[in-house]
Amino acid sequence: MLPLPLSLLPRPPAPSRLIRAIDPRVPLTLKRHVIEPVLNRTFAEPLEEGEFDALEGRRITLHVDDLGVLLTLTLENQRLVLSREAGEATIRGGWREFLCLATRREDPDALFFQRRLLIEGDTELGLTVKNLLDSREEGLAQGRLGDWLVRLERAARRDD
Repeated sequence: MLPLPLSLLPRPPAPSRLIRAIDPRVPLTLKRHVIEPVLNRTFAEPLEEGEFDALEGRRITLHVDDLGVLLTLTLENQRLVLSREAGEATIRGGWREFLCLATRREDPDALFFQRRLLIEGDTELGLTVKNLLDSREEGLAQGRLGDWLVRLERAARRDD
């Protein structure tokens, strides 16, 4: 049997469409097992120093509009955890904007002033979290997570 030419093979779905379709079906317990350890390793030092204490008993939602991903975070026992409850504040934007925020490829304040990232709800809480993320000079682009984010950012630039 002859192999099919590539032009006849179906194209895989765009990653954003795939994430949008899969994310709502992923149970919170599985997301917790994947996301919480990464967040708590990434922010170990500021968590230990109490920089995230403003989140104790509070909830903030990160809404990645174009992927349909909603993650609500709170602080429990000096650890960032995902919550089922709605956030009191929401930081909303596209995945590229969150990637720019994480890798610090663009000034975080500029992302908000240009309204590419928005804070809704409890603005004071949203600004507190934004400032916590902004205070990390190296951004999240360190270690394994950083390597992954940098590769993702390069791939996104190639798609432009």
